[in-house]
Amino acid sequence: MIRRGLRAQLAHAGQMLVGMPSYDNYLDHMRRAHPGAAVMSYPEFFRDRQAARFGGKGKGGFRCC
Repeated sequence: MIRRGLRAQLAHAGQMLVGMPSYDNYLDHMRRAHPGAAVMSYPEFFRDRQAARFGGKGKGGFRCC
């Protein structure tokens, strides 16, 4: 059986391999670098990262490259 900490690390590595950034890392960054600034909710963060990766926001929809 895989320990909980190792399981979390493997899950994080898998998410990074498929391009899913960490919401927890985003929250830590905002707390340290931009205290008092508005923070996106998880659904907002997810949509923003998808748009940044796949070319949304009015740029012709889905783009893989």
